[in-house]
Amino acid sequence: MQLFIHYFLHFGFPIIIAYLFFRKNWKKVALLLLATMLVDVDHLLVTPIFDPNRCSFGFHVLHSYYAIIVYALLLFLKRPYNIIGLGLLLHMLTDFIDCLFMYNACNSCLENAPARKLLEAISKLFF
Repeated sequence: MQLFIHYFLHFGFPIIIAYLFFRKNWKKVALLLLATMLVDVDHLLVTPIFDPNRCSFGFHVLHSYYAIIVYALLLFLKRPYNIIGLGLLLHMLTDFIDCLFMYNACNSCLENAPARKLLEAISKLFF
């Protein structure tokens, strides 16, 4: 279920958002939102590149809290920057939800995760 939700939020949800809120240009907006997946290029900067027990939220450079602030600021700019900001924030939310799944399945797996305290707090609210 985690895998389905993760990939739906990365690929299906942006298309739905584009169609519902940007109907005139929904195809272009959908492509732009999907293009924000390129933010995952920062995964190439760490070793190992893929670790199934790593929470990317707060760990990778382009997934850091500082980067997320910049993405939020993009929302206040004109198109296409606000759409890019929206896509990047949706990406961060998706990765955070994925981290919540991982945290609730195995607390000790994320013992050294930068977002551990945030995951604990959110987890206490909902689970």
